[in-house]
Amino acid sequence: MTAVNQAPTAATPTITHDRLPMLKGLTMFAIAAVAFGLYMALFYAGQDALQGNIQRIFYIHLPTFFGATLAFVCAAVGGALYLWTRNVRWDKLALAGVEVGLSLSLVTLVTGMFWARPIWNTWWTWDPRLTSTAIMALTYAAYLMLRNGLENPEHRRRFASVYSILALSTVIFVIVITRIRPDTIPPAVIGASSQNAQGGFAMTDSMITALMSNFVIWVFIVTPVLIWWRIRLESLTERVRHARVTALGD
Repeated sequence: MTAVNQAPTAATPTITHDRLPMLKGLTMFAIAAVAFGLYMALFYAGQDALQGNIQRIFYIHLPTFFGATLAFVCAAVGGALYLWTRNVRWDKLALAGVEVGLSLSLVTLVTGMFWARPIWNTWWTWDPRLTSTAIMALTYAAYLMLRNGLENPEHRRRFASVYSILALSTVIFVIVITRIRPDTIPPAVIGASSQNAQGGFAMTDSMITALMSNFVIWVFIVTPVLIWWRIRLESLTERVRHARVTALGD
């Protein structure tokens, strides 16, 4: 009798080769990289003459935003591929991208508030860029709430996929808002000189090195590792759910 290969379904999750040792190794590398990035931000980079040490928070503030951007792009790609293939693994990527991106965007908002307090003498102001960033975070928070509100798995995945694609427009708007509204309070906070850093700070070589180091760390190391962990957690949760249904059925 010839065996027939069947595509995995949501009800019967497959058990693939466990890459946990590789993931653990990457996690340790990511932790070491974050520690290195903090050293670059706190000690290596020179102190800004106008803002003082509070300027150092930008070495976390900016990279975490672009890390969130990468995660949200992964969510949109995962959603599109799920609609195309109906393969559950792409829905897992979309969910992981949203959760990781939302977490990093919250770090962006909180670090921005800590910077604003001594510089603007306020924790928050309804500036277009700040408001659009908050709307972006709330949009993805709504994704999680609406997704959990749908009981039918197929409807939930299909709705979440469409939502993750449309929600990417909020990320794009945050990026281009300084071109649309040049009067925003934090327009271009980094420039090659004090003249073209509009209300920000001029960049020295040490500042550029610290910023680019943290950019690589948060965007290309931390974000992918977090997404991988979240996908693994979702796969384990799915296995436990399937085992429970099977046990109750028996």
